[in-house]
Amino acid sequence: MKFRSVTFDLDGTLLDTVCDLAEACRLTLLELGLAPRSEDEIRRFVGRGMAVLVERCLTREAPPDAAQLDAAIAVFRRHYAAVNGLKAQFFPGVREGLAAWAATGLPLAVVTNKPAAFTGPLLERVGIAHYFQSIVSGDTTAQRKPHPAPLLHACAELGADVASNLHIGDSRHDIETARNAGCAVYCVPYGYNEGEPVNAADCDALVADLLVALRLAGDA
Repeated sequence: MKFRSVTFDLDGTLLDTVCDLAEACRLTLLELGLAPRSEDEIRRFVGRGMAVLVERCLTREAPPDAAQLDAAIAVFRRHYAAVNGLKAQFFPGVREGLAAWAATGLPLAVVTNKPAAFTGPLLERVGIAHYFQSIVSGDTTAQRKPHPAPLLHACAELGADVASNLHIGDSRHDIETARNAGCAVYCVPYGYNEGEPVNAADCDALVADLLVALRLAGDA
């Protein structure tokens, strides 16, 4: 296998977290006296971090001003802390895939735009935190994906050359992150990607699940 480390996106790649996010958004909008959003809308809003998710929930005719957005984010954080991981589901093949990747002995990391206050507790709650030697959240570095900084930070913590890293994600943001950092990227087709299907031509491989990714990486 030519890869020496593997980094994984979280929401939409390892876990389907939309139910938890949708509930936190529902409670936030209810508390603010605003109209609710559907789960399908929330699924399309996910991908660029918590602040963008909340902003999209608030935006109808016009986006909120900075003070409104900050206040709404504080409300959302409180509600999401209470529901984070309660209804999150593994995508097919993730449990088996993570175990198989870990068995290779390669160092593994999570690189997500989710804030650190929620990333660690989520991974612990669903029982997969032990697989990762590095966890890079949306506020670990000064920039978030698709900036290369989070992925570069993860590889540094893993002691791996980014050029020999494989990143696995579900969206164009993961593709851009990997390209910006200078590593290979596989994508799964079942994630969020803001409502748009991932184009196989834009990544190094479109894989059905993490086990397929491992088999393909072994043949690389």
